[in-house]
Amino acid sequence: MTEVPAKSDHRPGAIGPGRLVLVVGPSGAGKDTLIGLARAACADDGSVIFPRRAITREASTFEDNEQLSLDAFRQALARGDFSAHWEAHGHCYALPRTVDDNIRAGRTVVANVSRTVVDAMRRAYTHVVVVSITAPPLVLAERLAARARSSDGKIDDRLRRAANDAATAADVTITNVGAVEYHARQLVRIVKSG
Repeated sequence: MTEVPAKSDHRPGAIGPGRLVLVVGPSGAGKDTLIGLARAACADDGSVIFPRRAITREASTFEDNEQLSLDAFRQALARGDFSAHWEAHGHCYALPRTVDDNIRAGRTVVANVSRTVVDAMRRAYTHVVVVSITAPPLVLAERLAARARSSDGKIDDRLRRAANDAATAADVTITNVGAVEYHARQLVRIVKSG
């Protein structure tokens, strides 16, 4: 695990005082697995929130997402139900507006997001920590093949996009190879380090 000080910029109008922990990384890195284990480890801590993303694809067993049709997603977006939204791999994703309320209440919010929204979220919130979960290309390819989720598309395309993930300015990087419990404890330490 490599660490860099968290980016905090107390700008007028930015949402705070809580922390937003953004988890990013390539498909197959194990983001949802580590988030799930961290959620379980923080279950008794009301100051740590793991919001459910809205997505327009079927959720896997490793994710805790709200599946929406494209029309329902668009309606929710028009109503202003989301604090952030993005498109990736042909699907729409969003975080609920309650993220803002929890940050205003001083809580820590942990969310799996696309690297494409990191810059905007750094501007919108006063205390953002970006955690990059990654793994070597061969490991990513093996995990994607084992997952066999039809919405994943071509594995080669996903691996090419993984190479571009390095461009995200992460504050902390976890290389998720080996004991998943160890890496989940790393994520919990970051979440609780507030």
